[in-house]
Amino acid sequence: MTIFSRIIAGEIPCYKIAENDRFFAFLDINPMTEGHTLVIPKLEEDYLFNLDDELLSEMIVFSKKIAKAIEKSVSCIRVGVAVIGLEVPHAHIHLIPISKESDMNFKNPKLKLPVEKMNEIASKIRNNFL
Repeated sequence: MTIFSRIIAGEIPCYKIAENDRFFAFLDINPMTEGHTLVIPKLEEDYLFNLDDELLSEMIVFSKKIAKAIEKSVSCIRVGVAVIGLEVPHAHIHLIPISKESDMNFKNPKLKLPVEKMNEIASKIRNNFL
């Protein structure tokens, strides 16, 4: 069972943004920018492009709704999308609020935000999720 499956199961706490019967979204605990969110399928699959077409399509549409909520919640020009898939063996999409290309550089130092700030960001995004 991956760490993401344990988050979905409620075994590990997270800053939950939204979920439905097939997907789960939560703040990255090592964010590149404020509002950096991960979207994962509830199905435990290692590689995003191993998902069947229907599930992958639905995941993109779910991610779009999360991205629109992020745009309304944090200061950014747009929300960048990244799929790397090497950190955790569970398919996931990074939604990263950006104002410049370098905001998407995964070699940048990660933010260390206090719990209160993470809760505030998660609450704002949740409230703007349609």
